[in-house]
Amino acid sequence: MFEFEIDPDDLEVVMEKDPAVIDEEDARMYHTGLHAVSYYRISHELWIQGRKKEAREINYKAHQLTGCDIHPGAQIGKRFFVDHATGVVVGETAIIGDDVSLYQGVTLGGVSTSKGKRHPTLGNNIVVGCNASVLGDIRIGNNVRIGAGSVVVKDVPDDCTVVGIPGRIVSRAGIKTESSCLMHNDLPDPVKDRITAMEKTIEELKRRLDELSEK
Repeated sequence: MFEFEIDPDDLEVVMEKDPAVIDEEDARMYHTGLHAVSYYRISHELWIQGRKKEAREINYKAHQLTGCDIHPGAQIGKRFFVDHATGVVVGETAIIGDDVSLYQGVTLGGVSTSKGKRHPTLGNNIVVGCNASVLGDIRIGNNVRIGAGSVVVKDVPDDCTVVGIPGRIVSRAGIKTESSCLMHNDLPDPVKDRITAMEKTIEELKRRLDELSEK
């Protein structure tokens, strides 16, 4: 049985966003993402109290039990949702706002060995798809979707969708961003769009060439 108190907001967001959960008892006992977040909240309190060795001990235990490594120094807001905790990594200087969802394998990592701010800052209402990486001291704005497998190394403004390696903005505020879920099968495909545009151009050139041949 999970031994730490669970934040009601964290439990509520699990019940809202994970259709696999049977009921609250099931979530409390077996939801590894909820366990990882709850362990983090305890370790973070110890961290800011200066009890860093105790915080790291809990962090280590959480990593062993859940497969999720959230550094106790990270700053994380309300209703933080981690789905299938396995492989999720959140670095020490990461800052995460409210209503953020991370899927399995997400890394909020650094690109520097300096002791300063080296991990990303995420705003509110953000969804990061499975196996995506957000790297460095960059800012991800509010209401952003990051597609599965993307690698983001530059700032992203509010209300955007980002996909690819390196991550590219493929839609802005004109397309509504749903914060509650990430439709992995409904993300824009910039490569496909470019190929489609090239095919249209080739067809038009072929048509014009045929007209000139007839003349």
